[in-house]
Amino acid sequence: MILSNNLRYHLKYYLKYICIISGMIAGAYAAPGAAPRAAMAAEAEKRKVVFGIVPQQSASRLAEVWVPFLDYLSRTSGARVVFATAKDIPTFEACLVSGAYDVAYMNPYHYTVFHEAPGYTAFARQKKKRLRGLVVARKDSGVEDLRDLRGQAVAFPSPAAFGASVIPRAEMRSAGIAIRPLYVKSHDSVYRAVAAGLMTAGGGVLRTFGNIDPEIREQLRIIYKTKAYTPHAFAAHPNMSGRAVAAISNAMVAAERRAPELLKPLGMKGFQASEDKDWDDIRALRLSRTQTEISAAEGTKCLSG
Repeated sequence: MILSNNLRYHLKYYLKYICIISGMIAGAYAAPGAAPRAAMAAEAEKRKVVFGIVPQQSASRLAEVWVPFLDYLSRTSGARVVFATAKDIPTFEACLVSGAYDVAYMNPYHYTVFHEAPGYTAFARQKKKRLRGLVVARKDSGVEDLRDLRGQAVAFPSPAAFGASVIPRAEMRSAGIAIRPLYVKSHDSVYRAVAAGLMTAGGGVLRTFGNIDPEIREQLRIIYKTKAYTPHAFAAHPNMSGRAVAAISNAMVAAERRAPELLKPLGMKGFQASEDKDWDDIRALRLSRTQTEISAAEGTKCLSG
């Protein structure tokens, strides 16, 4: 059939009109919010934030308690926050040296070191909290105080674990108590080694002691507590934008009100905004890297989800 030019024109216009209407109808019946969600997902992927957690406990235990909280941060901060840690504290230190984490939860001494290089800057810390180290022994060991540890093997997570190692060792040195320090990679390993009778005593902090398996904790007794200091820092790598850091910080501060059930497994009650000078009490100790043996090993593997 031969169509006139006029008819072909109107038919072409009509088909174009039908396509436009069909697209509008299809859009109207698409899943509500599908396009905005897709756009948000794409944006979140661009803003992936690797959140490093100091390995005071096993990677599986840390993931169990931290991932739900980091999922909350993903929902409320506009970034895709992913969990990361390392196999032990020296490896974590090396990961900080290399800037492997966008945001990191690190001990107070780590913060003073890694603020200098590569430039992590604190933005939050645990609310109304002071960090105190402790020393534990088996309940049936006969060890009553630090004097009973002279010449004994004492377990610590690592040389630079601030509350669990640096401060207890420093205070024992000041008291003239010479020990044989042995490093066993994590707080959990300290408590288990002491409970098993492999070590006379060991260093830790109240939060991890409270989070250890009750069956292990019931075998131990705290024989000493150190002085109190500014606690662990939440700090951002210099490559993080100020807007992204502010969004994460605000979400953390709001968690006490918006998601308190996620804080209990962390052994925390809330967070407060902080700034670099809050850790000047740690700097005043004038600790040297020789004393703490900060690791800068290359070729390390930083674990992330």
